Amino acid sequence: MYRRRFERLVGKALRHLPADIRSYIDNVAVVVEDEPTSEQLASAGLPPGETLLGLYQGIPLTERTTSYSLVMPDRIAIFRKPIEAICSSDQQVVHEIRQTVIHELAHHFGLSEAHLRRLRR
Repeated sequence: MYRRRFERLVGKALRHLPADIRSYIDNVAVVVEDEPTSEQLASAGLPPGETLLGLYQGIPLTERTTSYSLVMPDRIAIFRKPIEAICSSDQQVVHEIRQTVIHELAHHFGLSEAHLRRLRR
């Protein structure tokens, strides 16, 4: 899939979020990157051979205080090549992008990996 199309699909996933959810996405940059860096993989604590589909870096809403100001935007990276590698059709890519965007936004809202795993069950 061409990168521009992938980027448009990420934008579409964001635009199709409910308005009340979008209203809480403040000071967050969502970017598409080809692959996670070795530093990003290390920060996620993944074992060798594992990869990331997305990564949230920032201060979750639940940890922001009244002194939260003049800070760099939080950052959500969506990794194109790993998503494409696990999908066998464009339809699966669209679904995985949406799931990854929602997953990373959940971190922005303060949900941990452990909490997200419990919710998936």
